[in-house]
Amino acid sequence: MILISFLAVLGHGYLLMLSLNYTYAHTWHRKILKTQRQIWGLLLIGVPIAFAYFAETDLVRLGSNAIERGESILPATYAWLAVLAGLAFVFVTILRLFQRTPAVVLTEKAHIVDVAKELGHRPVGNGKHRHVAKLLMNQLFRVEFAELQLHVPGLPANWDGLRILHLSDLHFYGTPAREYFEFVVQRAMADGVPDLVVLSGDMIDDAKYLEWIEPVLALLKWNVAALAILGNHDWWQDDQAIRERLASLGMRVISNRWEAIDVRGENLVAIGHEGPWFRPPPDLASCPAGFRLLISHTPDNICWARQHDCGLMLSGHNHGGQIRLPIVGSMFVPSKFSRRFDMGTFHLPPTVLHVNRGLSGKEPIRFRCAPQVTRLILRSNIPQADA
Repeated sequence: MILISFLAVLGHGYLLMLSLNYTYAHTWHRKILKTQRQIWGLLLIGVPIAFAYFAETDLVRLGSNAIERGESILPATYAWLAVLAGLAFVFVTILRLFQRTPAVVLTEKAHIVDVAKELGHRPVGNGKHRHVAKLLMNQLFRVEFAELQLHVPGLPANWDGLRILHLSDLHFYGTPAREYFEFVVQRAMADGVPDLVVLSGDMIDDAKYLEWIEPVLALLKWNVAALAILGNHDWWQDDQAIRERLASLGMRVISNRWEAIDVRGENLVAIGHEGPWFRPPPDLASCPAGFRLLISHTPDNICWARQHDCGLMLSGHNHGGQIRLPIVGSMFVPSKFSRRFDMGTFHLPPTVLHVNRGLSGKEPIRFRCAPQVTRLILRSNIPQADA
């Protein structure tokens, strides 16, 4: 009975998590989403207490009474649905623990830079949630600089070794302070000038931080092009002003459309997908031949990428969950796929998807989920020694 009750409580939380993740993946107004999150928090605690007080804690007897006498049908139905959901959560978590790195990831190395230590102080800033950034367990200022060599099927042979610097989810909101972002960008540039810079959305969370865009991102350099799209938090702001600031830096703000770029004599078709927030989705009717790179704020557009033969897709949005529990991993992930694409690299032919954890968030908290800068080195063939 203890095990069944534990599974019921676990499954109850899992059902709430799945529904919350799903609704946060859509275009509901943020006030509605905030209200839902608060109600779900009350339900998380209140429903088990209500069961313990008003219903029966013996779920076997509760189920028997519902079947034999027609008593407490709804509570019994939900309780046993929660038990099944608890079993599903355990099963999915075990599968995730044994999930292998896809073969397209040839090498992966990363190092953590303690920005607070490098600066000599914690760059908390003066944002609305600055008190959260001051918590001792918060790992907000420990940034992971990752370098991945990816075998991308269909990549032109003369692009072998092409380097992409991928940044996402800056969330300028006062905390962290501007010096945090300036330090991170300068450190990223210290590893060499990339061929492409990709920004995959969520630049600001308040209009007054528009003025941060140019001084911070002006530190970026690239050999071929810088490509940018916007995300759902930009959708809540003056998106045209954000696009203008990015364009003033020489970046190609591709939005929900495509641009053909010559890269080493081959066509790179860079496609932006800012859906579901900005619409309509890109129209590829007149799109020229060439390798297709899709930049989508949310990885939820992976099905669209596969349907349109995108060889590489770069996303952010999910932040790795921001808080990752031991064994369990992420919980709150604003995706219709829930935790499936919370972070990392995935191969769903013909598309290689990389999901960056982002540099910040409106709620500036990280636990076992460092902010991330990713440098991708693309390979057209698997080296013979690794094949």
